[in-house]
Amino acid sequence: MPAPGKKILIIDDEIDLAAIAKERLAAAGYTVLWASNGYEGIKIAVKENPDLILLDILMPKMDGFETLQALKGDMQTWGIPVVMLSVKTESDMLFKARELGAADYFIKTEDWKDLLKYIERYVS
Repeated sequence: MPAPGKKILIIDDEIDLAAIAKERLAAAGYTVLWASNGYEGIKIAVKENPDLILLDILMPKMDGFETLQALKGDMQTWGIPVVMLSVKTESDMLFKARELGAADYFIKTEDWKDLLKYIERYVS
């Protein structure tokens, strides 16, 4: 069970998926913020200092890896754990995510209960 006031930022351009994630996470007691692209996500992360960021990899303009690099290179956001989200299961993507500082990698097709378990690892 999440601690009251814990904030999760979802950075994902897929509006339908983000809406489902927001609904499920809010029902689990989290405060949920959402950005539809990396630029917006970085601004929100700096302003709101979320406890965790769920970051999609495949996004237009600024992909998840570029966003992760920017977050980890900023003194205000480098310490926020980031769980990468993707439908891709290739090991090179997982390796790159870890190499750039991601805390974990979640395959979007997995069960939402599993996502909550991932979140609870980093937000307590």
